[in-house]
Amino acid sequence: MTTVFSRVYGAVSIVNAIATGKGATLGIDTFVETTLTKKEGSGVHITSENKSISSKLINKIIENMIPKKKLENVRLELDFKSNIPTGYGLKSSSAISSAVILACGKAFGKNVTDENVLKIGAKTSIETKVSITGAYDDACACYFGGFNVTDNLKMKLIHREIAPNDLQAIIFLPKSRKRGNLKKLKEFSMAFNKAWELANNSDYWNSAILNGIATTSILNSEPKLIMQLMECGANCATISGNGPSIMAITDKKHKSRIKKEFSKLEGKIMTANINNKKAFVHEL
Repeated sequence: MTTVFSRVYGAVSIVNAIATGKGATLGIDTFVETTLTKKEGSGVHITSENKSISSKLINKIIENMIPKKKLENVRLELDFKSNIPTGYGLKSSSAISSAVILACGKAFGKNVTDENVLKIGAKTSIETKVSITGAYDDACACYFGGFNVTDNLKMKLIHREIAPNDLQAIIFLPKSRKRGNLKKLKEFSMAFNKAWELANNSDYWNSAILNGIATTSILNSEPKLIMQLMECGANCATISGNGPSIMAITDKKHKSRIKKEFSKLEGKIMTANINNKKAFVHEL
């Protein structure tokens, strides 16, 4: 019997990749933990406190990574623990993908490089229709932490750097999970291309603000809210992914003002620290 443990972190968006195929993301210290046990038997058995976890995605990753012959007479038990809310654009799918890939690689003695982890996850998320672009930007921030600027269509990490550790992400999770028409994002590709260029030049906060104004306008969210959060002292504010969560990056001094602004709306508020730590796996 072999048991391995992997941990991968969460992230928020700086630039949405749907419009241009290029994105930017920032690591936060939310997480997904996977404990994988490999023993005699058969089948893949998944347990999780979160019932909305995608078994289809997990099974497809295992299928793409491990030859059928190696799974004969093998029982895989995967137990997931996570504090990333699912369905809010906070990268839970990317974190789960990388956690499963790392755990499978370790349990089956496969030499899995960083690039392997990211590309297997991105390709599988397209195959299972979890993501439109493969979410390579999300996968990079969850895996490496810090700022990540990517070309999702080429599955290429263009630029990466450490983010300030003294900042926090204040994230609003609206009660309504309604999202606007994502196809409309492509009609405004010029704005998203400009936002991506700013991120690629390390001007992350202005990049996120431009992304925030564009996405809130297109997805019928709250464009005014982005400016109100900036007036409260946020470094930046934007929709994370395709929403519906809205996040503001701030220092501790302005945290309570931003929370107060969010509390005027119907929903929950969560706080996360910036993460610069890399994902990891080890045998138990």
